[in-house]
Amino acid sequence: MTNSRRSLLVLAVTSGLVLGASTAIAAPSADAVIAEVYGGGGNSGATLTNDFIELANRGAAPVSLDGFSVQYLPGTPSASSTWQTTALTGSIAAGKRYLVAEGKGAGGTVALPAPDATGAIAMSATAGTIALVQGTTALTCKTAADCAADTRVKDLVGFGNAVVREGGSAPAPSNTNAVARAASLADTDDNAADFTAVAPTPTNSKGESTGGDPGPAPTNAKVHDIQGTTRISPLKDQKVANVTGVVTAVRPFGSSRGFWITDSQPDADPRTSEGLFVFTGSATPAVAVGDAVTVAGTVREFYPDSPATSNFQSLTELSPATWTVDSSGNPLPGATSIVSSMVPDAVAPQPGGNIEALPLEPSKYSLDFWESHESEIVSFTDARVVGPTTSFNELYITAKPEQHPSVRGGTVYLDYDKLNSGVLKVQSLIPFDQRPFPKLNTGDVLTGVTSGPIEYSNFGGPTLQASVLGAEQDNKLQRETTRKQRAGELAVATYNVENLSPLDTQAKFDQLAHGIVDSLASPDIVTLEEIQDNNGPQGNGDGVVAADQTLRKFTDAIVAAGGPRYEWREIDPQDLTDGGQPGGNIRVGFLFNPARVSFVDRPGGDAVTPVGVKRVHGKAQLTLSPGRVDPANEAWTASRKPLAGEFVFSGRTVFVIANHMNSKGGDQPTHGRFQPPTRSSEIQRAKQATVLRGFIDQLLAADSRANVIVAGDLNDYPFSPAVKTLTAGGALTDLIATVPESERYSYVFEGQSQVLDHLLASKAPRGIDYDVVHINAEFAQQASDHDPQVLRFRPSAGNAIGDAFYDLLDYLDQLLGKYLPKP
Repeated sequence: MTNSRRSLLVLAVTSGLVLGASTAIAAPSADAVIAEVYGGGGNSGATLTNDFIELANRGAAPVSLDGFSVQYLPGTPSASSTWQTTALTGSIAAGKRYLVAEGKGAGGTVALPAPDATGAIAMSATAGTIALVQGTTALTCKTAADCAADTRVKDLVGFGNAVVREGGSAPAPSNTNAVARAASLADTDDNAADFTAVAPTPTNSKGESTGGDPGPAPTNAKVHDIQGTTRISPLKDQKVANVTGVVTAVRPFGSSRGFWITDSQPDADPRTSEGLFVFTGSATPAVAVGDAVTVAGTVREFYPDSPATSNFQSLTELSPATWTVDSSGNPLPGATSIVSSMVPDAVAPQPGGNIEALPLEPSKYSLDFWESHESEIVSFTDARVVGPTTSFNELYITAKPEQHPSVRGGTVYLDYDKLNSGVLKVQSLIPFDQRPFPKLNTGDVLTGVTSGPIEYSNFGGPTLQASVLGAEQDNKLQRETTRKQRAGELAVATYNVENLSPLDTQAKFDQLAHGIVDSLASPDIVTLEEIQDNNGPQGNGDGVVAADQTLRKFTDAIVAAGGPRYEWREIDPQDLTDGGQPGGNIRVGFLFNPARVSFVDRPGGDAVTPVGVKRVHGKAQLTLSPGRVDPANEAWTASRKPLAGEFVFSGRTVFVIANHMNSKGGDQPTHGRFQPPTRSSEIQRAKQATVLRGFIDQLLAADSRANVIVAGDLNDYPFSPAVKTLTAGGALTDLIATVPESERYSYVFEGQSQVLDHLLASKAPRGIDYDVVHINAEFAQQASDHDPQVLRFRPSAGNAIGDAFYDLLDYLDQLLGKYLPKP
């Protein structure tokens, strides 16, 4: 995933000096230029029904377009691709626009204003090339160099990943964004410098905008008038003017540049924010902190995806905007100093739908509290880190450190209605060459003041854009280790190794191996999740499904780390059927130490053959080992299939079932605009749990004293419907639910320490000793995003006499271990 707030298109157009001249495109145009391009008309989420191309005249005299055309080429042209043309007539007055309507889609609700020319080109919404051409004969060039040499080309822009472009390719637009030149119509001959992505504003030669009229005059507004008392501005999509404020922060880099202002004269309503973001696209704003500015622009609600279908909250902003600097060096409005008591425990109202229209209640709900301070400067003192620094240069802090604290400095997610409302993300507005982003672990502290404007991020919810970062206090969080299993104990562990393939670095293999050997003390059996095939995602759809090279490299690394020579068992999936990273063919599998435990191999298991249970001499037995559990069941569509294996330890049979249930992809975010969020992925996991529980019931029906261990990444919580299905009636115990609440986590997501990985045991295992070994999830440097778990126990012999005998041997073993310790 990416961490940018939006994907921007920066579109620059170069042209000849005058429209009638036959010049190369290397010289900027003195008059006619391509001003705006939009290819999302009629697409999903679009408001406009048509694509369009808008021209503009930056010169002082009218320019004739008779005999000219606009032409379109796909972003990545093939040998058969051709330029599509639309002929132009008439002229562009000085300082005016010229609108060319193109292809109409099936969606959208708003027609273009009356176009000056009409074509039928169905342009891409994300990548392509538009040229303004002297003549109506289709161009033939298909490279940037060839098109630059064609003197018929007056102006050209390549956007998205376009092959034909001037300078750098402009970023991609979308169904809801056009690419538009700045109001100055500047032309620097670089497609990555002159244009930005903005909401489409088609304007014809009469000055009519969307809807066929120029619209009302701008409304004079204060910041709090724009922000309003709900999540959506009461002035949404309206032009405003004379918006005054002091610049409090600037984002001078990245694809979402702009600046924040705060009105120094607030109103008395706690629901209305006095801060506002002024979006400038990829252009660095020419303002400084402390400038008093007067801004004009259009009020927009920015969503990170389609506004019509988005699950996320919006950010109120001005885009496009113009401004004047009235004075500089002004004192900044005071920041709101956040303390725990200010942030409510409840996250959001729960109306069963969209909360955007509801009046904000900042004293009752944390999302309302942050919304009421949107784009204002807030500050934290000695902020505790609850989510480590990620590869996207972000971390998570909490405003409520007393809220469900973990034993190691995090904050634990304990139930659907116990989300930690004090957690928020921190990113930096400080250029990294001035201050590298802190590399912090859970439990570390940003000492002193950390402050900046608050906004919303689709990945992480409320987000502090820090213009001031506190000092980094390393609280020396240590990676855990667990004890070695005794001679009479069987140790079973589970570990999600995060898309492991031979393409990964040796360093990752080595760190994972040391986790097995040093942290987990070389368990007897390890269930692995996210083992990829031999060429990982590199071979998407090439038919490679074997993972022997992956597992060989891993087991070799374990030996090099001082561990045993593990053997493995797994079943290759069918190509591209089990979900996960495209092409990786992830699967579950077993590692086992043959010096301590035996694997019962029963042939016949493959990707499509289901494992069964039979009763032999009063004991349960698998028909296949290893074997997949009901792999054709629709519950496992595009998901990993459980793998059952039969092991023997000291003469006692143990059944281990490795799992990796479907992901939470598609669920609405806990911090989004729909409350309560719909957890759509739970439907499939509920089906998977039902199928898996049915197989476990078969095992226990064949032998009620069977040693059954269910292990793996269930992608769900101890309090989820899926896990409750597995534990219903006491058939299995979810071991992570037996530890103190402050220790119930194996994964950290958006600053919430939570459970996705589980070890569940039937009633037969005795002397259970369970441990979550924290070596990854809380650390900025991690081999996997999951922490492993280990279970040590004495398997049942299946009858009282046998259990008593083994209990005696185990007791003697413990005595010997106590009084005659091994060197």
